[in-house]
Amino acid sequence: MMRLLVAALLLATGVTFIVIAGIGVARLPDVFQRMHAATKAGGIGTSLVVLGVLVGSGVARPVTGILTVVFMLISLSVASQLLARAAYLSDASVQELDGRDALAGVLDRERGNDAGGGRSSMAD
Repeated sequence: MMRLLVAALLLATGVTFIVIAGIGVARLPDVFQRMHAATKAGGIGTSLVVLGVLVGSGVARPVTGILTVVFMLISLSVASQLLARAAYLSDASVQELDGRDALAGVLDRERGNDAGGGRSSMAD
């Protein structure tokens, strides 16, 4: 009985995070904020749902589910980093940014390559 209650709580919390992520993707103004909502809230929500299923079903070997959560959290971090870099280099607008551009000297937005001597474009 207690196991099912914990599973239901994990599932409900996970679905709540996933719904919040979906609302964030639909309502936030720019690609960076949408990406943040999708990767953070979606990752936590999906992890909680997988854990809820593991707890509720009484899996004898939960290693697969735990490895699924770990792999998902690691891959979401890498994917969001690459997506943010691609969006920044393609000159995506940033809404409500206060202050200076922290990547102005690090990444060259016009040509789409590293300012520090990374791969150069074919147009050079």
